[in-house]
Amino acid sequence: MPSEGRCWETLQALRSSDKGRLCYHRDWLLRGEDKDEFQHTESMVLQSSRGIKVEGCIRMYELVHRMKGTEGLRQWQEEQERKVRALSEMASEQLKRFDERKELKQHKEFQDLREVMEKSSREALGHQEKLKAEHRHRAKILNLKLREAEQQRVKQAEQERLRKEEGQVRLRALYALQEEMLQLSQQLDASEQHRALLKVDLAAFRTRGNQLCSLISGIIRTSSESGCPTAESQAEAERALQEMRDLLTNLGQEITRACEDKKRQDEEEAQVKLQETQMQQGPEAHKEPLASSQGPGGKQIEDLQVKVQDSTMQWYQQLQDASMQCVLTFEGLTNSKDSQAKKIKMDLQKAATIPVSQISTIAGSKLKEIFDKIHSLLSGKLVQSGGRSVSVTLNPQGLDFVQYKLAEKFVKQGEEEVASHHEAAFPIAVVASGIWELHPRVGDLILAHLHKKCPYSVPFYPTFKEGMALEDYQRMLGYQVTDSKVEQQDNFLKRMSGMIRLYAAIIQLRWPYGNRQEIHPHGLNHGWRWLAQILNMEPLSDVTATLLFDFLEVCGNALMKQYQVQFWKMLILLKEDYFPRIEAITSSGQMGSFIRLKQFLEKCLQHKDIPVPKGFLTSSFWRS
Repeated sequence: MPSEGRCWETLQALRSSDKGRLCYHRDWLLRGEDKDEFQHTESMVLQSSRGIKVEGCIRMYELVHRMKGTEGLRQWQEEQERKVRALSEMASEQLKRFDERKELKQHKEFQDLREVMEKSSREALGHQEKLKAEHRHRAKILNLKLREAEQQRVKQAEQERLRKEEGQVRLRALYALQEEMLQLSQQLDASEQHRALLKVDLAAFRTRGNQLCSLISGIIRTSSESGCPTAESQAEAERALQEMRDLLTNLGQEITRACEDKKRQDEEEAQVKLQETQMQQGPEAHKEPLASSQGPGGKQIEDLQVKVQDSTMQWYQQLQDASMQCVLTFEGLTNSKDSQAKKIKMDLQKAATIPVSQISTIAGSKLKEIFDKIHSLLSGKLVQSGGRSVSVTLNPQGLDFVQYKLAEKFVKQGEEEVASHHEAAFPIAVVASGIWELHPRVGDLILAHLHKKCPYSVPFYPTFKEGMALEDYQRMLGYQVTDSKVEQQDNFLKRMSGMIRLYAAIIQLRWPYGNRQEIHPHGLNHGWRWLAQILNMEPLSDVTATLLFDFLEVCGNALMKQYQVQFWKMLILLKEDYFPRIEAITSSGQMGSFIRLKQFLEKCLQHKDIPVPKGFLTSSFWRS
């Protein structure tokens, strides 16, 4: 309806006007406000249909507006509720995030705190470990110092014990020296019975002997007061004893010379008496057959000597006398019934012989250890032998005993070890040579033992004397005789060969660590003398050829370098003049040694050179 549309527009315009914004209550009449006007209005309303319509429109508009308001309110409420819910959810989420951040912060703070605590703990542990390490280090240093102090204390105690022990040993040695000195003094007094024979003043010997006895007594008295004898005191006493020995030896030589003069004088007197007797009985001619030798063809050959030169024989006898005198010197030790003396003798013998038995073709460093041990023993120092400390000062006769046994063992090694293993000659010889250089008496005793066991090393051919037992003569020749049975010739030649090889090695070798300015105590000149004297003596069947081959094979190269042309002349002489003599006395069954020598010599002359012997010690040996 058009009119209705206009009504709504009108209402809408009214609503938009200032009037429309006024609060309008339709029930104001019901609340008693202006009833009369209400009644009048009502009557007017009732009277106007148009008003009814307007009123309906108004009521309709109000209803619609109320419904829109209610819907808007509902929507607003829902919107607010949504916002509230959203805000609540947002607040809840923010609270959760806050709680999470708070928890994360707490966790981080806890982690930081834990890391700080762990770091602090690690630092504390590190510091503790460092303190422990420092403590261990200090404890280690303290232990080392304590150990060093203990070792020093033990060392000092051991040194003090050794000093006291050595002092007691020296004191016992001094008493033993005094005892021997008194025995020698008694021997000096016993020589009074030879006063009539002597051309020297016996009183001078006795006076010097008494002075030496007093000297040793003074040394012992001083040592007893000090409580510990010194090495110098012992050395002084030993020098005094040695002087007493030399004094007695000189006196003995004077007595021996006087006795020989007396004997010679008696023989001359007996010869004079014999000649007088023969003059009374009438002269008789006595003829002696002349010895001659012929070569293989029956040609007469100029005679050679049968025995050694007098000077060589005198040298040989002096060495044997010195050896016998040495045996007599330690006779008290060897014959003693005292258990302590027997123990000392056994320990000294082992200390002297075992190192020599250990010498072989070993390394040079090991050989030096053996040499140093032998040298220390001979020098009076304590050495270890069989787990025991041994010294020659334990007995006044200890040094003589050790020197004799040591020399005997060197020769025995040549007789046995070198005889079986030719190369062993050189290490044994170089040690023997070095000991000989430092201790000359040992060298003299080596020669004495060598000459006694192998007289051909002099060279000396013992002669059979009337009344001599055959076994004794065979022993003089070097044979071993057991229960009246003589050893086989092959074994005899083998032993002689070993000893000659050892001798040939000794004369050409020097101890490499010794004094090179000193001359060899028994050098190549003795080898030249031996070879020359052999060629001036009649050869012995089988023996001469064997020993010449052994000697030249070991020592020929050294002699060739030393004597050069003269040596070759001697070899030519050996081939041209001496070979026929050897061949003349050699039977067909003994030609092996002669042929071997002949082939060796012919090869050397052909090549004009003598090879270096097998097993010779080179510089590389001493570096091993």
